[in-house]
Amino acid sequence: MPKLRVHNLSLSLDGYAAGPDQDVDNPLGVGGTRLHEWVFDTRYGREMLGEEGGAEGVDNDFLVQGDAGIGATIMGRNMFGPIRGPWGGEKWTGWWGDNPPYHHQVFVLTHHPHPSIPMEGGTTFHFVDEGIEAALERAFDAADGQDVRLGGGVATIQQYMRAGLLDELHVAIVPVMLGSGERLFDNLDGGEQGYECVELVGSSAVAHARVAHKTTT
Repeated sequence: MPKLRVHNLSLSLDGYAAGPDQDVDNPLGVGGTRLHEWVFDTRYGREMLGEEGGAEGVDNDFLVQGDAGIGATIMGRNMFGPIRGPWGGEKWTGWWGDNPPYHHQVFVLTHHPHPSIPMEGGTTFHFVDEGIEAALERAFDAADGQDVRLGGGVATIQQYMRAGLLDELHVAIVPVMLGSGERLFDNLDGGEQGYECVELVGSSAVAHARVAHKTTT
């Protein structure tokens, strides 16, 4: 049965998945890029940048697994961009340039309607203002039997966890302290009680924890 999965979500030691004050110059919030340095030491991370080299091993394996069997993606509006409120006349098509790395249909949660945006490489951004269940239904239809990736940000993951709709969550715990920003495990209203840790391994750079909903283990 297809699943909704979070993969390779970098988390600081003090529980933050993003820094504060996201804007055009700080898409991951102030200091948030520190959470992702481990990615670009791997072969997979270097390939994303069009570069050669990089380490193999457990970190690289988790990055590869994060793309395996994924047919569609859901993300929150904050992950798509820094614009808040009504869309207005801004021509924003995401952080990723003309050819985003998804290469499938992406469903962006929003309170404000917006026409779909087709991009190069097979990615199309669709904007869903009917709620998280509607976005999930559309994403599963688009995935055509494959799993759906939940891309974030923090508030979006929290919504799906509170509703018990997230099947798997993989976090990479990075040995840095951010001190402020967006904490992943706040505001869950007991939703975390439906999950258990099913895998915990580490490398010299990060610790990987994979959590699954008890109904899927």
